[in-house]
Amino acid sequence: MKFLRELFQKNFSTLLTMFLLVAVPLLGSASLLGLLYEKQELLHHLSAGQVALYFVIIAFTMAFALTPTTFVAIVTGYYFGWAGLPGMVLAYALAAAIGYELAQRLDHGKLRHFLHLFPKAEAVLGELQHQSWQLILLTRLSPVLPFALMTFVLAIVGVPRKRFLAASVLGMLPRSLFFYWLGTKASDVLALLRDPDEGTLSKIVLVGLVAASLFGLYVVFNRALQKVLRRGTANNA
Repeated sequence: MKFLRELFQKNFSTLLTMFLLVAVPLLGSASLLGLLYEKQELLHHLSAGQVALYFVIIAFTMAFALTPTTFVAIVTGYYFGWAGLPGMVLAYALAAAIGYELAQRLDHGKLRHFLHLFPKAEAVLGELQHQSWQLILLTRLSPVLPFALMTFVLAIVGVPRKRFLAASVLGMLPRSLFFYWLGTKASDVLALLRDPDEGTLSKIVLVGLVAASLFGLYVVFNRALQKVLRRGTANNA
């Protein structure tokens, strides 16, 4: 209880931001779904400059948790086809970079400083940093872990910037390619956005991605915890 009380007292702004990064995508996607319903033909008639602006805009909406990445992948696949895939990947990279910088500026290292009071928790976090490549890949693989929230969490725990950006894009590709493919095959993008996991194949792929992500994260966290415990036992011996 003391840990939780101090955690909230000393990191309230950081925790509030994390809560908003979970709640805002739900509101943002609902609003954009309504806008898309009213202006379905809007994205069919864009100039090259407007297409570039579209990818910049979606990068910011993903970074600030205004749109879920699955929403973006489906819409982009539907309206732009496979020609739009490079733009979407670049938008993911830009969104990750913006989110990382935002987290660094909002947190200012407060959470890491707080963990100095709890040596075991700090030691586990240090071990996770050594396995940050796998950690990032696995968090990005799951379609149920919010993109903006995971960006914020990984940034404030101290994952190196370049590794974070590279692993984020690579980890996003499996699920993003699947949803992008669904978008290219859709006859009604609004129906697909309302129920993106309809169909047996979709359910199998989604369950597989979530299971692989959760199992991998369990292995990574357990390995880090066991290393810390063994080190503590050796020091006490």
